Amino acid sequence: MLSRILKFVGYGMLALVLMAAVYFYTQIYDYSTYELKADSAVFADVNSQAEIDILAKQLIAQMTLPEKIQQLYGEKKHDLLKLVGNILLLDRFPHFYVGRNKRLGIPPFVLSDGPRGARLADSYGGATTFPVAMSRGASWDTDLEARINDVIAKEIRASGANMAATPCINLLRHPGWGRAQETYGEDPWMLGQFGLAATHAIQQHNVMASPKHYALNSLENSRFVVNVELDERTLREVYLPHFKKVVVEGETATLMTAYNKVRGEYASNNHYLLTEILREEWGFDGFLHSDWVAAVYDAVESINAGLNIEMPVQFVYTDEAIEAGLDNSQISEAQIDQLIYQSLRVRLKYALAPDSMEYTRSLLAQPQHRQLALEAAEQGMVLLKNDGVLPFAKTAGKTIALIGQLGDIENTGDKGSSNSKSPYVITPYEGLQAYHERLGNTVIFDDGSDLTRATALAKSADDVVVVVGYTFEDEGEYIISTAAMAESAKAGKLVGEKGVGGDREVLNLLDRDHQLINAVAGINENMAIVYIGGSAIDMSSWDDKVPAILFAWYAGMEGGNALANILYGDANPSGKLPFAMPENVRNYPYFTPYAESITYGYYHGYTLFDKKNIDVAYPFGFGLSYSTYQYSNLDVQTPELTKNGVVKVTADVTNTSEVLGSEAVQLYIGFANSSVDRPVKLLRDFDKVLLQAGETKAVSLEVAVDELTWYNPDSQEWELEAMDYEVYVGASSARQDLLMGKFRVK
Repeated sequence: MLSRILKFVGYGMLALVLMAAVYFYTQIYDYSTYELKADSAVFADVNSQAEIDILAKQLIAQMTLPEKIQQLYGEKKHDLLKLVGNILLLDRFPHFYVGRNKRLGIPPFVLSDGPRGARLADSYGGATTFPVAMSRGASWDTDLEARINDVIAKEIRASGANMAATPCINLLRHPGWGRAQETYGEDPWMLGQFGLAATHAIQQHNVMASPKHYALNSLENSRFVVNVELDERTLREVYLPHFKKVVVEGETATLMTAYNKVRGEYASNNHYLLTEILREEWGFDGFLHSDWVAAVYDAVESINAGLNIEMPVQFVYTDEAIEAGLDNSQISEAQIDQLIYQSLRVRLKYALAPDSMEYTRSLLAQPQHRQLALEAAEQGMVLLKNDGVLPFAKTAGKTIALIGQLGDIENTGDKGSSNSKSPYVITPYEGLQAYHERLGNTVIFDDGSDLTRATALAKSADDVVVVVGYTFEDEGEYIISTAAMAESAKAGKLVGEKGVGGDREVLNLLDRDHQLINAVAGINENMAIVYIGGSAIDMSSWDDKVPAILFAWYAGMEGGNALANILYGDANPSGKLPFAMPENVRNYPYFTPYAESITYGYYHGYTLFDKKNIDVAYPFGFGLSYSTYQYSNLDVQTPELTKNGVVKVTADVTNTSEVLGSEAVQLYIGFANSSVDRPVKLLRDFDKVLLQAGETKAVSLEVAVDELTWYNPDSQEWELEAMDYEVYVGASSARQDLLMGKFRVK
């Protein structure tokens, strides 16, 4: 009898194993895929948006209630196993098919992350991995950003998706924010310009852009639970203008809502943000979807607030919760119809639109795209200090010392949602090695773990490159349970084990890097410190000890080649900081990674340092070059304007060196005569110009007078002051770098 029982148990276990294997293969490894374009035979003669709108309403009228509910979420709850299984077991990101209705012929959409490359290309050998957005913001080149997102959109389509969870346009309020690398900087106007360039480029390939995270997501380790408090002017003037720009000017198809609370209400059920501001004031006619897994808490509240789709699976938008809300008259079927209509009309527009090209997998990481990744990495690197050391001499017979633990690892940024895999990644060592093979030089790598050995190498080498900074383990998206996050937030400090990535609690480099810099500083005059990371650091303890500092960021798949080109002068650095760095880090706004509630103030970054006359080590917009530039002849062509006018100025910029270079020319508007509390000045235009050696160009910059308004919370209106304004043009936000003129608004 016992043997029969054991046999039965054995067969049962075998059956379970086989069933698990079949499930793994069919649901995780080789899951079903679906066409994303609409069948033109099914929807013949539907071309204009008006016709699409009629079609959307007709389709909704044919839906049963269960079919309608299915339009409100990603996939079924059990499909979360597809996500977990693919990420943990197969090291790839799967397709989630949202909104498909086979009976009615409605195709689904598929979201791909894409801040630095098409995430869903993991399954097909990888995509082009570009530098992180902070590096691209440091390029001060929106044309470059448009070209990058053009490639990302093509590769997203080639990998079987038609929605891009990008651009990230959350504001860098404090450099400790773990996801700083995913955004473009600290200035709302600059965020808007880069977000606009990205959105336009993405959507021209019938990929729905989804700027994120709406709104006020500038803290990582408490993002699921933190409540952000702020006054109305701060909300309107600092944290929303960039979202308004991608909605009004960019006509973005979608927005992704944030995890955090805003004034006590979660962003995904915040009626004020989602309906009153977004739809009623800004005229948003796209659709809203939640951030993934932990962003929606109450189906009725989110439906009433105007959230169209819960992602990625049906956690909260359950049949039971929605049917109960209908039965209790908390929501109506007409509301559900409207939510579906708002999304379906947009989805059908993209699904029916003809494509301008064929999106085959041969597009993924093709040579032209890799070349753009190299260009982007070069354009974004910021030379902060150079005591005549760089570029290093390109001579033969040299020994180059590359020192530091990050010198020979693939390090392209965090491993959260913005992760991008590519067929290869050029490390700093590989880039320098390939560069110097052509010159017959020797590159020696040392990880710096033995300071005596590292010091000896630095002393004996002709050139020394010290690589310091971070990896995904130190900063980035913070993946941890809501309960664990809430516990630390309540305690105001870390409770239990810290997850990977997240916010940085201090702005110093890691101890190993401090020790290394202090050990080798002053030993060799031909030395450059190369920083890899996503935001500002505190360099006050070693800045004056080293001759050259280069911010290389997380530079993408071609980062090592770009670094070699910059260090040896094949590429001329032209990047400039997209944030300001004070001399004393205590002058940043209050920040803690662990908080149940935090208040965001009106001032941060360069506006804060300007207002309080705080000394900065490196100003917003600052960056050195191997060229030198001179600014002259500022001409305010519009000395008097009305409220509908455009401020137009020109300034001469001269390359006073013998080296071809690009200069990011910046325009700021000053508010010294304002009767209300306003920043000393605000960025309102910039242009990246290429100048031959000795060449002078008259650079034209402009800003609409409407961009000078302030939000009056009493009247609930944007108001323009009739007064004299200052206009500044120059190389950075530092007063000594700017020419000044004036104009008057009547």
